[in-house]
Amino acid sequence: MKITLLSNEFPPHVYGGAGVHVEYLSQALAHLPGLDNTVDVLCFGDQRLHDGPLTATGLKPDFSLPSQNQKFAKLMDTLARNVMMSGTVQTTDIVHCHTWYSHFAGCLVQKLFGVPLVLTTHSLEPHRPWKVEQLGNAYHVSTWLERTAYQNADGVVAVSESMRRDVQSLYGVAPEKIRVIPNGIDPEEYHPTPDDALLGAYGIDPALPFVLFVGRITRQKGVLHLINAIRHLRPGTQVVLCAGAPDTPEIGAEMRLKVEQARKDSSHPIIWIPQMLPKREIISLYTHASVFICPSVYEPFGIINLESMACETPVVASQVGGIPEVVVPGETGILVPFAPQGPENFEPKDPEAFSRNLAAAANSLLDNPDLRLRMAKNARRRVEDHFAWAQVAKRTHQFYQELIQTHARP
Repeated sequence: MKITLLSNEFPPHVYGGAGVHVEYLSQALAHLPGLDNTVDVLCFGDQRLHDGPLTATGLKPDFSLPSQNQKFAKLMDTLARNVMMSGTVQTTDIVHCHTWYSHFAGCLVQKLFGVPLVLTTHSLEPHRPWKVEQLGNAYHVSTWLERTAYQNADGVVAVSESMRRDVQSLYGVAPEKIRVIPNGIDPEEYHPTPDDALLGAYGIDPALPFVLFVGRITRQKGVLHLINAIRHLRPGTQVVLCAGAPDTPEIGAEMRLKVEQARKDSSHPIIWIPQMLPKREIISLYTHASVFICPSVYEPFGIINLESMACETPVVASQVGGIPEVVVPGETGILVPFAPQGPENFEPKDPEAFSRNLAAAANSLLDNPDLRLRMAKNARRRVEDHFAWAQVAKRTHQFYQELIQTHARP
């Protein structure tokens, strides 16, 4: 089978879960035992990968389309790259898109080559209204592109049962077109990997426990609520924030002010690492952390929770989206109840209560080392048993085969 994957992100340009997904899924599909697959990834950037049956090619136009203002420039650049994607494909049996950034190209390839179009639901634009801060009215175009793609897709991969329900309710996708296939992780790469020297390099005291956040600076990830929770953490707890790539300069500035205020309001050491770290360093930080905190207000799945669990660190996470399908409360971590303000506003109804509850959940684990150890072992076991990439790729490939066979019928 000749498989074409279209994505904004691919290594080394990865900043979110969709990029992680495409990186590992492409490798697993290309090397499924007993099959003669070729996988071509077209992405945004300058990537040039040729690894046997797997190739990845980054695309970047050598021109800029005009736009009415700076917020629209990213949309116009995305559309230009999508046209390049559709013209770059030579032949394929199936086209599989990841996020709205590649949906226009997917629709073009579907029609130009007469092949099935598959979409994976990493997130859905109507559930990310804060993106209007970043894109302006271009956000309404991204939502329209996404809706059009889902209404024309031959198959949809939902990364969680929560996303399956959202795809049906928002875009009316027929249930028979949807398969729930979770994200995965490579447990041989993500495993406990201590590195005391790394802690020292970032000014983290190895003698004190620390809670860890990893993610982009965006409303979706809820990092500002975690910062508000710092003053409620038990004394002697460090806070490590691996938080970079702000959606907008404004939210980046808001983050700086929040961190400064948190340092004034509490004695907790706050170590903010604003750049995206290499994978090996993130794995070591997961390993050393006492608790990983995922305060997301919207999370279709949450690969970061799997990464933490694979490194034997229990999770405190918001009870939203697909997270309850990953984190088992009382066994691999604690879920914090989350009540949004409304169907179009995903901020918590009571932000102060949410922050206090995040801190209380973290404190309950910080105060109980035996419970943390038990959860750590359970977390690792759950990852190994349910979320290996080879199994994810096998199920995805089976879905491809079904769609190709259906598409070929007269």
